[in-house]
Amino acid sequence: MANSRKTQTKTKKTATKKKTTNIKVAVKGKPEKKTFKHFLIATGIILLPLVVGLVASALTGNTMMEFGRLNQPPLAPPAWLFPVAWTILYILMGVACYLIYRLEPKTKDEQKLQKAELIIYFVQLFFNFMWTLIFFALGARWFALGWLIAMWLMIFALICMCGKNCKAAAWCLVPYILWCTFATYLNVMIAILN
Repeated sequence: MANSRKTQTKTKKTATKKKTTNIKVAVKGKPEKKTFKHFLIATGIILLPLVVGLVASALTGNTMMEFGRLNQPPLAPPAWLFPVAWTILYILMGVACYLIYRLEPKTKDEQKLQKAELIIYFVQLFFNFMWTLIFFALGARWFALGWLIAMWLMIFALICMCGKNCKAAAWCLVPYILWCTFATYLNVMIAILN
């Protein structure tokens, strides 16, 4: 009889342990542990616009320095402000892209929206890269203006789309569109004055 009680007690303890183990496995909603791979992806996405900007700057070389010698319009900022502003803007752009990338769409419409946002983001990043070459290296100021307007429209569309599923990404892009609006003014005035 004593053996029977010991066996029942052991069985109860084993069952309790199994239940506890199952409960631990079944618990959901805890944040996933950040992996090194996840960190690399996030870093790459955030730094990509900075790399694009650095490459564009390297390709234009001395032409950016010659820009300072052009007739400048009223409200033209000092030359040192451009790299500071663009560094901040590129980082914000990268953060916006990462926020869009990490969304977990639940429906097909949400998946399509996320895909469209990422496509527009990368196309406008290409336009950003090319504008620097068109404006500085080629000196095609009026063509650069048309290119900049097309880029502005893409940024505006991206902000509107992000407003539906990722407001934080939309807000990250607001300084970018404001700067591009100001750049449009500078582009027009420099084209007129030079």
